[in-house]
Amino acid sequence: MPSETELLSRFAALARVIGNTPMLAIDFFFRGRLRAVYAKCEHLNLTGSIKDRMALHILRTAYVSGRLTPGDKIVEVTSGNTGISFAAIGTALGHPVTIFMPDWMSTERKQLIQSYGARVVSVSREEGGFIGAIRKTEEMASDESNVFLPRQFSNCANVEAHELTRGREIWLQLGNSDLVPGAFVAGVGTGGTVMGVGRFLRTARKDIRIHPVEPAESPTLSTGCKIGHHRIQGISDEFIPPILDLCQLDSVISISDGDSIVMAKTLAREIGLGVGISSGCNFSAATQIQNDLGGDAIVVTVFPDDNKKYLTTDLLRDEPVRDGFLSPQIKLTAIRVLPRVCQMCDALPTALRSYLS
Repeated sequence: MPSETELLSRFAALARVIGNTPMLAIDFFFRGRLRAVYAKCEHLNLTGSIKDRMALHILRTAYVSGRLTPGDKIVEVTSGNTGISFAAIGTALGHPVTIFMPDWMSTERKQLIQSYGARVVSVSREEGGFIGAIRKTEEMASDESNVFLPRQFSNCANVEAHELTRGREIWLQLGNSDLVPGAFVAGVGTGGTVMGVGRFLRTARKDIRIHPVEPAESPTLSTGCKIGHHRIQGISDEFIPPILDLCQLDSVISISDGDSIVMAKTLAREIGLGVGISSGCNFSAATQIQNDLGGDAIVVTVFPDDNKKYLTTDLLRDEPVRDGFLSPQIKLTAIRVLPRVCQMCDALPTALRSYLS
């Protein structure tokens, strides 16, 4: 079990390899006109996904409040990336980690979680899928006294993590290049990204549009319940998360999973960005919103994870191009990197020290 000094040192080290990700301007032709969409490269965080920010902040907040203490078990439900983040960060802080995950997620996700020493418990559709997995974690917490549940779908610290870090980074990185965002779009898993980033950007600019994105094949947000199946792992997880407030957001954007796969392939093959399927989805959604606002509109999105978590999925298989896809109309030409902001997590050890001392 780490000492106070060791714990503070570990938190400080983690804070320096999570966040402050690059912001790319991606130049492309769409229907014959040159445009640019801006994307935060969240696939360049510690474990290769957007969830590292949330996992670190939730654990930090839990330590400060006293809900998490050294040696406690961390137990969470995930579609993959969150489990990988808690497995890595929890292990780095000296915690045993157990992850409950639906059994239809990619093999890579399960193996990556296990590679960090965490235990994976697979939950089938017959056992209740996501809802069943959440129930199992609650039962485990009631049976054992030293279990901490991050509860990513309902924990307000999830939203706060994205508001305090990525939202501020987006505003500063664009501002350093004299750019003002007109819209932000992001796929919804827990809702933490779109709610947190949206909250910060709306504080800075009240009329900015904030659009949640969902798979066209499974319009959970639009219908209020689970309908159909889709192939964009990490979003539309069978229910509307408690931390997501659609009344605070603009219209829901639907993107086909096939279009998302083709777009992710295009990002890798044309400009060397090896990102996951949800990144392709977000880029297509950003292009759609930019088309609505006008080609010169500054539209920002995120690339949530890398392509290494999809090697056994349809991302690496031939995908037929269908009528209505946006991706075939997009010709990527170049990427430009906006200046990063200074590291903004240096206060983390101070907050922890006030609790631990």
